Amino acid sequence: MTRTRSSGPALAVVGATGAVGSVLLQMLSQRADVWGEIRLIASARSAGRMLAVRAEETEVIALTEDAFDGLGPGDIALFLTPADVSARWAPVVTVRGSVVIDLSAAFREDPEVPLVVPEVNAHAVRIRPRGIVAGPDCVTATMIAALGALHSEYSLCDLAVSSYQAASAAGRAGSEALRRQQLLVAGTTLGEQPGDVRRAVGEDTGPFAAPLALNVVPWSGELRADGWSSHELAVRAETRRILQLEQLPVSVTCVQVPVLTGHSLTVRARFEREVDAAHAREILEAAPGVVLVDDPAAGEFPTPVDAAGTDPAWVGRVRASLDDRHALELFVCADNLRKGAALNAAQIAELIAGEFA
Repeated sequence: MTRTRSSGPALAVVGATGAVGSVLLQMLSQRADVWGEIRLIASARSAGRMLAVRAEETEVIALTEDAFDGLGPGDIALFLTPADVSARWAPVVTVRGSVVIDLSAAFREDPEVPLVVPEVNAHAVRIRPRGIVAGPDCVTATMIAALGALHSEYSLCDLAVSSYQAASAAGRAGSEALRRQQLLVAGTTLGEQPGDVRRAVGEDTGPFAAPLALNVVPWSGELRADGWSSHELAVRAETRRILQLEQLPVSVTCVQVPVLTGHSLTVRARFEREVDAAHAREILEAAPGVVLVDDPAAGEFPTPVDAAGTDPAWVGRVRASLDDRHALELFVCADNLRKGAALNAAQIAELIAGEFA
């Protein structure tokens, strides 16, 4: 059953049983409780499941129009669903006067839908003509708080990024595919001869374009013009929107790596002003949502296994470019399910809830 309380807006979580949904439900137990009813919604096959929300058992209900009965102005629905599901059901919520927060790609390019990362552009959440707020791709979310802080000081003018993306970004299917492949290659000498890993894994590579175990896969998304992937173009477009730099040159290469949780990125950022690496570290240390770990001499720098299960973006290897005094090189990683998705959604929801307090 859902719980009903005397105060606070209702929060509907659509996609509650997915990978991001599971993390979000944990988060609701850890953050300030500003909610009245918390309603869990998922596909029909998950209806009837009982999930814990703040130590209370809550029944998952099927995604139908009836699932949103009782929602109205001041209430919020989080969509942790594929883009086609969000596009179909978000208007069912907004017509009731409730606000939708969507983490899919369905509305990220819509000029009437703000694309928000609270550490960078929290003000944008208040202007939502369609009653919808979008969150960025998990790769963009990993780096954007650090980039936003540096941009405020130095004025970003060029960006080149390579991502090292965790399997869990593809949902439970991605995590399960990596674990299955790891079992097939564990304890073997595979990876030393052409095609041996592919033969061991077989044709079922899950949501990845090639075997991920013992491998890296330089592809994520769907094919677009001139060899770019949809995912790479999305990171470019989202960075421009969030930083309000519509003409910013951005080059992105997305790579899947055999890591379960935690995206990592190498970033080369060029600025209008000359960059001082020591001052850049001071900026990053003070930036909300960012933790600096940067002492290579002591072997201290962020890695995805250390970022997994945590909320910040972890930044290290901060150094001035050898050939350009206006450029900075750095490494950043974050839990793609938390910082890259669930946390951003929770923060946006809390900002909107505060408007009606």
